[in-house]
Amino acid sequence: MFDTPSKKEACGIFGIYGVDDPAKHIYLGLYALQHRGQESAGIVVSDGVTVSTRKGMGLVPDVFRNGELEDLKGNMGIGHVRYSTTGSSMLRNAQPFLVEQIDRFFALGHNGNIVNISKLRRKLESAGAIFQTSTDSELIAHLILHKKGPLEERLVKVFQELRGAWSLVFLSSNGIYAARDPFGFRPLCIGRKGDAIIFASETCALDIIEADYVRDVEPGEIVVADKDGLRSIKSPQRKNLAMCIFEYIYFSRPDSSIFGHGVYQIRKSLGVQVALESPVPEADFVAPMPASGNYAALGYAQGSGLPFEFGVIRNHYVGRTFIQPSPAIRNLGVRLKLNPVREILKDKSVVVVDDSIVRGTTSKLRTRALREAGAREIHMRISCPPIRFPCFFGIDFSSKGELIACSKSVQQICDFIEADSLAYLSLEGMLRAMPIPAKDFCTACFTGKYPIQITDDSTKMCLEMNTAGPSAWP
Repeated sequence: MFDTPSKKEACGIFGIYGVDDPAKHIYLGLYALQHRGQESAGIVVSDGVTVSTRKGMGLVPDVFRNGELEDLKGNMGIGHVRYSTTGSSMLRNAQPFLVEQIDRFFALGHNGNIVNISKLRRKLESAGAIFQTSTDSELIAHLILHKKGPLEERLVKVFQELRGAWSLVFLSSNGIYAARDPFGFRPLCIGRKGDAIIFASETCALDIIEADYVRDVEPGEIVVADKDGLRSIKSPQRKNLAMCIFEYIYFSRPDSSIFGHGVYQIRKSLGVQVALESPVPEADFVAPMPASGNYAALGYAQGSGLPFEFGVIRNHYVGRTFIQPSPAIRNLGVRLKLNPVREILKDKSVVVVDDSIVRGTTSKLRTRALREAGAREIHMRISCPPIRFPCFFGIDFSSKGELIACSKSVQQICDFIEADSLAYLSLEGMLRAMPIPAKDFCTACFTGKYPIQITDDSTKMCLEMNTAGPSAWP
């Protein structure tokens, strides 16, 4: 991916009910979901009476080491890996969020973003609620506490008040609840391993513990796993959904199946579509920008008939968390993470395929590195349309005027990143490559057409800062 510093992941959630060692299963599940968040990790487990938790900043193996899983006992639990979309990066914002009272407890892990958080928070504070964190996950917890009735009724009432994206796992003394918002923005699946029931953001987390995929949690559904097995609480189905199309383009692991379809083949299909729309017949070969461009580049090579080569090698020991906001450190991270193969690139015309360009600054550094390695021509091909609008539903596309396609045309971006040519996949081509009807995707980051009306003051301000488009859109 060319612009790692500005395109950060949604969170990853995992839950399991009915095993003797839930913490070990959750640890493996979170390890598989590490790509969805690298800022913090947490696990909460329970036997229905007692509850124990461990959270920390950093990657999963750094947070849970030196036998710390041995102290987490129970028969059920939930886990979370976090990238902060709402709430800053600090330990108190790490999840799962645990609430303990005299005679009860509950914990929740959340993936997504609530867009009416300010309005709801003001309402709760006026009713006496005291917030300890800046996350919308705590907001959900307070809403639950301020409702009356059995837990299931409280959850239904809370979800009726929320606006935005949420896939969440919820742990109580009785079992585990999993839920998706009515639009289905973020993925969440159900698995089984023997008598155990598992919930996970992606199927790759089921694979690592050798669990079988059962089905997805449906949009607007609450699924309960308890001593009686699985049961479902469904709300009326929407005619149109708003599943995040960027889950297919970048965020989900290529070996996962989300929204009912495999990610790997879809990314290849995107690459084939780019080749059909923007061929470079005189090029010598196609090269991906590892690792996010690998599968689209395979598709481009197959669709164009050009050879496929790894013109850039990724250093797997430099993680995404190494790249920091400081320009000096960021530039060093780019050089350490990806290194051109001079023997392959020298005097060659290369089609370089990647998933997207966000700010363009890292793209410029990579283009220069390829040029310095001897590439004669660099033709950039991007497997999605230009990102022109911020996302308010769980992905940190900049809302501060840093989206390069918001202020520059494709030719201006090409000049900025110093490529010989640049082409994006069209919106129509992207949707054509998808196995799901176009009406069921959220494409707001490309079109500015948000499936939910943005009413929160702070969110509207971010949107207004990004409404001035480029002077010459294609």
